Amino acid sequence: MIVAFGGNGQLGRELSRAAAARHIALQALSRAEVDIAGAAAVTAALKRWQPDLVVNAAAYTNVDGAESHLTEARRANEFGPGIIAEACAAAGAALIHISTDYVFDGSKDGAYVESDPVYPLSVYGKTKAAGEEAVRRSHKHHVILRTAWVYSEFGHNFVKTVLRLAETRDELRIVADQHGSPTSARELAEAILDIAPRLAAEPSLAGTYHFTANGATTWHGFAECIVAAAAPITGRWPRVTPIMTADYPTPAKRPANSRLDCSLFVQTFGLKPRPWREAVQATARALATASHHAEHHVA
Repeated sequence: MIVAFGGNGQLGRELSRAAAARHIALQALSRAEVDIAGAAAVTAALKRWQPDLVVNAAAYTNVDGAESHLTEARRANEFGPGIIAEACAAAGAALIHISTDYVFDGSKDGAYVESDPVYPLSVYGKTKAAGEEAVRRSHKHHVILRTAWVYSEFGHNFVKTVLRLAETRDELRIVADQHGSPTSARELAEAILDIAPRLAAEPSLAGTYHFTANGATTWHGFAECIVAAAAPITGRWPRVTPIMTADYPTPAKRPANSRLDCSLFVQTFGLKPRPWREAVQATARALATASHHAEHHVA
């Protein structure tokens, strides 16, 4: 049995979908069902479901919002993971905790490896780095899985934003000097379910790993791929114009380089991520098709 916190988020919903397809027992719990910052609620959930493995996919992910909502960000990203790790340790359950590229400052020339020192630029990154440390302190049998630029057919994400803007705008101005790997929540969910049995059975695999799609691009390149994939369905092909980070100031600072080296994950678990374009194109087409179909069935 697997218990997943953050059940209503992008990854939580993809975990539910993937587990159902594989006939894997997985209980996804939303924040409304369990607030991970509440120790009693977390302990009660583990006692009820008695999982072999817990996935913490819950987080405060509004990067800019975190700058002015420190308390909420710390509850979800720092305190909650520590509480979950303590409860897992007491219950004898392995833990997979999802973290982020934003724990790095983006100044490295090349992809980040797991042993690189963290130096987050934003409140979001700082609280996620603190959450990692809370997990490490509280439970030995854990995997911290850092990922980046996550999107899916669910929730709020860059793919859905670009498709929405492309419906009405003839030009999209997108940042072209931040580099990373767009990662499908579906691919991430499948990877988690692939490694789950080994992690539950082999405590020696505990540690920190990176998992993103294969290859890297910029937000501008990401947007171009989305528009091109959807255009044959929507008939909309706005111009995608590159701009610099300085041209689009935001409350939170973002790392210029979010590339993560996934070699350790590949070597340890024998799973190689798919090229980023493949999943982006598939997701963009699925969303465009669903939207196009809905438009033509409205009275």
